[in-house]
Amino acid sequence: MVQGPNFSVTVCTTEFRPQKQRLDSTSESKLDFIFKELEDKVISLLKDQLKKFKKLLSPRGVEDEKDQSSVSKEALTITLNVLKSMNQKDLANRLQIRLTPACQQNLKTKLKEKFQKINEGISHHATSTLLNEIYTELYVTEDGSEEFNKEHEVRQIETASRRPSPETSIKCSDLFKNDVVRTVLTKGVAGIGKTIFVQKFILDWTEGKLNHRVRFIFPLPFRELNLMRNEFLSLEDLLHQFFPDTKELRPLDYVNNKVLFIFDGLDESQLPLDFHNNERITTVTQVASVDALITNLIKGNLLRSALLWITSRPVRFLLIVLTR
Repeated sequence: MVQGPNFSVTVCTTEFRPQKQRLDSTSESKLDFIFKELEDKVISLLKDQLKKFKKLLSPRGVEDEKDQSSVSKEALTITLNVLKSMNQKDLANRLQIRLTPACQQNLKTKLKEKFQKINEGISHHATSTLLNEIYTELYVTEDGSEEFNKEHEVRQIETASRRPSPETSIKCSDLFKNDVVRTVLTKGVAGIGKTIFVQKFILDWTEGKLNHRVRFIFPLPFRELNLMRNEFLSLEDLLHQFFPDTKELRPLDYVNNKVLFIFDGLDESQLPLDFHNNERITTVTQVASVDALITNLIKGNLLRSALLWITSRPVRFLLIVLTR
């Protein structure tokens, strides 16, 4: 035909349109089926989570660690947001408070995994050994007068040797026995075992052997804080970076629960620790330099109710004592 090219185009169009429509229809139908199945599964999962939340909030409900540990972070976030949008903030707060033990258990699990073993040897030749199998109590003496301790709420202890002495050694469980003491300063020469002493304390806590009044322990070694010395963030965000499992904690949880911060290796610090010129920080959501966060924690401006444990070689030990 003369108009063959035009006719050819017309034929192509009419010939392929039904096939394209069939493909579109099939894809749409398949997508509908997938999302219907997805919807059913999501609703089922959410219903299961809501049952756990309701059980936790029920006046007759009992704390079930299994229920608490199996809570979905995403489902909790959605539920809390919806409750708040329904003007049920008290209920949302209660739910988060009841779930605090789950957050604590997750933290304990991660800390136990990290501190239950120590490496013996150098680099790739090192072997891991269970700390509880080789740990020997340090010979630890208390330093400073009684008046200094009462006035500044500081307890100074010194790691002197590994020889056991039942008369003078201070065990891990005795560190924060005195309710008046807020800060423990531990000094000792390099290699004496300060870090292992800290590690044993944390391990015993994760295993429920000591300090039951302490709900959360946050080990923040100065060696790792050095890497963040140029950052500006809140204490809450700092803890989230070190301990992602604590993201469910609200700002008030740091006040309502007994918290212990452990700063190991003050002598390794590259932070200026400018106690006199750093800005005053009073809330866990206030953004500041890492240096300002640490100095305000030590001075008690930030989380006055928190406990602190600082270890150091004698060379920088007086920095904390003289600036308090």
